[in-house]
Amino acid sequence: MFLKKPIAKLERKLKKLAQHSNKGGGVRPKGKIQQTRRKPVDSSRENYENLTAWQRVQLARHTSRPYFLDYIRKVFTDFVELKGDRYFGDDPSMPCGLAKIDGMPCVVIGQQKGRNVKENLLRNFGSPHPEGYRKALRLMHMGEKFHLPIVALIDTPGAYPGIGAEERHIAKAIAVNIQEMMVLRTPIVAAIIGEGGSGGALGIGVADRLLMLENAYYSVISPEGCAAILWKHRKYAPEAAEALKANAFDLYKQGIVDELVPEPFGGAHQDIEATANYLKSALVAALRSIRKLPMEQLLCERYSKFRKIGIFSEERSPPLN
Repeated sequence: MFLKKPIAKLERKLKKLAQHSNKGGGVRPKGKIQQTRRKPVDSSRENYENLTAWQRVQLARHTSRPYFLDYIRKVFTDFVELKGDRYFGDDPSMPCGLAKIDGMPCVVIGQQKGRNVKENLLRNFGSPHPEGYRKALRLMHMGEKFHLPIVALIDTPGAYPGIGAEERHIAKAIAVNIQEMMVLRTPIVAAIIGEGGSGGALGIGVADRLLMLENAYYSVISPEGCAAILWKHRKYAPEAAEALKANAFDLYKQGIVDELVPEPFGGAHQDIEATANYLKSALVAALRSIRKLPMEQLLCERYSKFRKIGIFSEERSPPLN
């Protein structure tokens, strides 16, 4: 990992100093050892505070990063998973169900990746099939019927683009979700907890409040895909990540993301408990604020929020004399 590389040399130096000090017969460089021990921490902190866009993408994909079901255990209570889209089948990459957050009943939807080959095959590497989106929509309509808010946790490289998914109309499933979520008469809060890839993320991401962990990313295309299109090679992914402005801080400045959720030093995987507490506090605050709004106002603001994305103005240059 890129955070470890700059301090490897310092760690080797520390080991040599410790060996030298244990030989005896000379002056023990205790002060130098203590000083060198501080350097890896200082170096690591400096690197973490100045991450590039590509490095944040790598952190968002870190295999030790907490996934949807990790947050289910630490943020929510009384989770009951509901399966099936009532058309084709169930999609394990899109677990959904009923739960409580801070005592509030809600419908919770998310995308789940695996940590090993077996889990990734089960979860399809976090890339949902059409039935996953249809299942999510079925539960959202249930939430609307019983006046339950919707909480969506987004973490996907994108919807599955395979032949089977195309045969079962993946594009239509996502489009219908976007259309229905825009007019769903219940509060919706979404949080990007890792990767927010393309329509796969937007299919459960139309929300009144959009939160984002600070090392997540949200983009119409992956940096590798963008590099392959613009520069004909994925080796330019770091340049593409910078150009896409898909990191949390740039998206917050553009008004696409409503709130940034902090992560512990080194990333969410370094302290899952702390990350879960940060996320829970942000979700609860967002839910409590939007539940106070009249439904017609909520729907108007939701529609306006997404209509404004992509609108910008340019200053005209003065005419040349």
